[in-house]
Amino acid sequence: MDDPQTAPLPVFDFADRPDYSDFVLAANTGRRQPLAGFDEDYTDIVDYIVRCTHKIWEEKAVGLIYTHYAHNVLVHYSSGIMYGREAMVVNTLQRIAVYAERRAYADDVIWSGNERDGFYSSHRVSSVGVNTGHSEYGPPSGRKVHRWGIADCFVVQNRIVEEWLASDTLTELRQMGYDPVALAKRAVLPATPHTHGEIDRLPTGQQYPEFLAVPDGQDDPQGFIRAILLNMWNARLVNMVREHYVPNHVAFVPDSRKLVGYGDYENFVITMLACFPDLAITIDHQCVQGSDARGYRVASRCTFQGTHEGYGPYGAPTGRRIYLIVISHHIIKAGRVVQEWTVFDEFALLKQLHAQQAL
Repeated sequence: MDDPQTAPLPVFDFADRPDYSDFVLAANTGRRQPLAGFDEDYTDIVDYIVRCTHKIWEEKAVGLIYTHYAHNVLVHYSSGIMYGREAMVVNTLQRIAVYAERRAYADDVIWSGNERDGFYSSHRVSSVGVNTGHSEYGPPSGRKVHRWGIADCFVVQNRIVEEWLASDTLTELRQMGYDPVALAKRAVLPATPHTHGEIDRLPTGQQYPEFLAVPDGQDDPQGFIRAILLNMWNARLVNMVREHYVPNHVAFVPDSRKLVGYGDYENFVITMLACFPDLAITIDHQCVQGSDARGYRVASRCTFQGTHEGYGPYGAPTGRRIYLIVISHHIIKAGRVVQEWTVFDEFALLKQLHAQQAL
């Protein structure tokens, strides 16, 4: 008999693109998978992530944060860490106040785990709203805003205990009518910034970076994406794109850029490497959903670190170090990447490069 913790589960597959009403209709109809400690109306972990987000942000049941987040939750951003449930309540109220008619459309949830060990979810969201309230950047502009974001959550018994956020803040600021570089230069970094050791991209001595064998995308989709990312970014094997992506591959990346085909994507990678010549990544978490017949969806959360020593879209070299949380969703069909979303906070990057240092 299959272990109920590991047996295949009849959960929503976002390849079917269910409407939110599908989740509402399924509420309180019983469990589709074991969910010890979760509220009774949730049917599976995808339902939990989609509907608790909707309840808090769109129905404005902000107080549900008290029952859906741990009191000592850690929320990680590229610009720092927010600690505690009460800070989450305050931050949510402030964000809702900035945008009228805010809608957060669940585009996908890729997940792993079980009720015993906890669930890990990677939730891709397309957010739309109108800037009708004051923000930390200035008065309301009345402009419509649309951006991508991905939230990775570790969930235990109905409570999110840790979260990692990557959002396209640069797009948000441009659409509100701001100059992100000017805002970054007005920002002030903490008086005691994080200290950095050497970037661990190369092995010790005079050795070269490891070239990983790329497994078959059908047999091991998670390892397939892992090898491509590490080879491409750490070993500088940009040829991974032509070898493992389809020619009409589409990628959505920060600043509302839609990259189509090999040339666009290669230029995105090479430009980042040119700006940050010592750029190195670590892969901090992955999960996968899918099948050979329908294709696979792989979520990867990475840390990017590097030193701004090259010219490019971020201005003249500043010599400053950057730290970014980068979350990617890749779609694999017939063993090749056909589509992806790679999200990181490019405004946090600009602040790390250009903000003033507090005395």
